[in-house]
This record gives sequence, C-alpha cells and structure tokens, in this order.
Amino acid sequence: IWTKDNCSFCLKAKELLALYGISYEERKLGSGWTKEDLLTSVPTAKTVPQIFLWGKYVGGYNDLLKYIEDHGMNTNG
Repeated sequence: IWTKDNCSFCLKAKELLALYGISYEERKLGSGWTKEDLLTSVPTAKTVPQIFLWGKYVGGYNDLLKYIEDHGMNTNG
C-alpha cells in the first residue's frame, strides 16, 4: 500500500486491511519512497493510497471497499 503522512484515506485503508487480518507492506512517500517510485508501480496514480493485494493492483480506498464487497469479505456476520 502506497501512503503518505496526514492522509485520512491511507489510515482508513490500513485499518480496513488490519480488520480483515491482511498483512501489508507500507510504502510511505517521503520515507525512502518517492513519487517517481509510486508512478513506476502505478503510472496513472494521482492520489494515495494505492493498494495492491496479493500482487494484484486494486486501486484506492474506494476500490478497496468495492473489492471487499465483491469478494464477500464482510464483518457483518
């Protein structure tokens, strides 16, 4: 998951991944990772977070929500 500091959607995405027990590698812009690094992985990225699950590009936070819904992953019993 590509993130940056002070990003509420990045925080929400990380919390959602933790809720489902999905481990992730965080690549935080400005902490050893650059925007150029991000654009190498996701050439069309204009915002963060940018999320990959199991090697597959998912997209941003709203795309993660849709992915979870589409794959029957919910916590509502």
